[in-house]
Amino acid sequence: MRVEIWSDVICPWCYIGKRRFEQALEGYERADEIEIVFRPYQLDPTASPGKSMPVREAYAKKFGGYERADEIMNHVTTVAAESGLEFHLDRAQRANTLLSHRLLWAAEEDGGPALQAALKELLLQAYFVDGENVGEPETLSRLATAAGLSPEAISAVLDGDAGLAEVRAQLEEATDLGITAVPTFIFEGRWTVPGAQDAETFINVFRRVEELTAEAALEAQRTAQTAAGDTCTDDVCEA
Repeated sequence: MRVEIWSDVICPWCYIGKRRFEQALEGYERADEIEIVFRPYQLDPTASPGKSMPVREAYAKKFGGYERADEIMNHVTTVAAESGLEFHLDRAQRANTLLSHRLLWAAEEDGGPALQAALKELLLQAYFVDGENVGEPETLSRLATAAGLSPEAISAVLDGDAGLAEVRAQLEEATDLGITAVPTFIFEGRWTVPGAQDAETFINVFRRVEELTAEAALEAQRTAQTAAGDTCTDDVCEA
């Protein structure tokens, strides 16, 4: 089973959803058969590259003042704690995430889904827990190195244009798919589950997708047999 997770590294519900998804995997009997890849989404694509601002200030501008910003920050921090995450949004720095997504693309290219997942976790922790600027090349280089990316892959992104066209194409794909909020989970390229669902819901989705995939495979087999029709080979006829 292949699951594409469309998310941003500055999205609190994406981190919460990721952790809940992982908790669901722990309770799913065929978790080792699930391949997970992360796809890009930018909550604020207009954010200036190379600049950052405290997330409280960014929320105040977006949601109508500091009081509302504090309510949102407190709420997501409480919900995150229920999933074992310790948010420190008071120190978080809102930044443009295009470079982060390009490094995540490079991680998948360089080492597959496992390496990409390792970098994704480090980026989320850097933003939500450690208050680091995930749009700053020096910070990204250090995190990518810690995840295990090769120096060549890191340099190709931070000093060149590696992944730029590919990530932009994936961002356009998100639009084509109708994704307007994250996280969004797409199973087998066909079934979409939006939002940071709880672990039990994800487990139910795993099992339902298994059923649907089996039904689709059976239907394809029946269609193929029907298309073959009545045949004769060497005077032996089959129907």
